[in-house]
Amino acid sequence: MNQPRVGFWDRSDCALVLIDYQENVLDLIFEQDRRIIELNARTLAKFAAAIDIPVVLSTVGVEMGVGKPMLPSITTAVPEVKPIDRSNMNAWEDYKFRDAVRATGRNRLVMGGIVTTNCLAVAGVRALADGYEVMFIEDAVADAAKEHHDMAVLRLVQAGATPNTTITMTAEWFRDWKSPYADVARKLWVPYKEEWAALKRAPKLFEPQGMV
Repeated sequence: MNQPRVGFWDRSDCALVLIDYQENVLDLIFEQDRRIIELNARTLAKFAAAIDIPVVLSTVGVEMGVGKPMLPSITTAVPEVKPIDRSNMNAWEDYKFRDAVRATGRNRLVMGGIVTTNCLAVAGVRALADGYEVMFIEDAVADAAKEHHDMAVLRLVQAGATPNTTITMTAEWFRDWKSPYADVARKLWVPYKEEWAALKRAPKLFEPQGMV
């Protein structure tokens, strides 16, 4: 099992990797509120872009005509990043995706993926096997059923990945209210927490649909 280094994850060590945040993949989510999942992924992308953390985006099946593009809320947050489309279910098996991750020059990958079992867990485990450190954002991912999501979380943790949450990850990236990056937190946290609270007060679940 990989043994991750202890301590905080500094922004200068990290890349943010978001996999398959597509409308047709979100359609699989049933027991978790997909609006909150999207909010958390979007917030991570905005925060990373604002403090110069490299971002890698990937989709599946768009060029084949069976998948929809990356969610506009995420691509708008990082307009200079073009999602890498694949046919592989496991993003790590796509050489263009691996090359993009390597090109960041970062060894600590903060990862999110929909769905947790396939899009996130398999790529995360492979990244760990290739020597990367992986931290996954548990409240920015989901699956067709909560037990599927929970099992994937267990698989990732047993493989050596570290779980975290959106607000804690962003706090860890700037850490000091005197830091120039603290202004990013001040601008993003208030609207984030307000939207998050509103969604929590009025939860909404969706009927699952097929991917294709």
